Amino acid sequence: MPPLSCVLLDDDDPTTNFLNWLLLKNMAVASRCLVAENGALALGMLASACATPGPVLVLLDVNMPVLGGIAFLEACQQLPAAERAAVVVLPTTLHPHDLARLRALPIAGLVSKPLTRPKIEELLVRHFVK
Repeated sequence: MPPLSCVLLDDDDPTTNFLNWLLLKNMAVASRCLVAENGALALGMLASACATPGPVLVLLDVNMPVLGGIAFLEACQQLPAAERAAVVVLPTTLHPHDLARLRALPIAGLVSKPLTRPKIEELLVRHFVK
């Protein structure tokens, strides 16, 4: 499979971002891999740095400062279609209320942390292999 044009990692934990970035780089998943530490920064990236070509995949944490994952997803619904991407949520744990809210939003799926090679391979096959 050719690499995706852009992946956006959105997590407030720098160590998680680094490990996920390293995994994606070693697997040659994407031509570009961008990192945001909250949903507000990620929204800005979707509207600017990622716009051409836009990210095809966002790996999203739920609990973040400034703008959390659920608020990010709600804001994404207002973006033009060209700025949207497949969003996979990476929860550590989810309150049942948060899980219900996520299921009502347009997400491509849930993948539990930590990310691993098999989890990434399954995600790519499910969402990007035709």
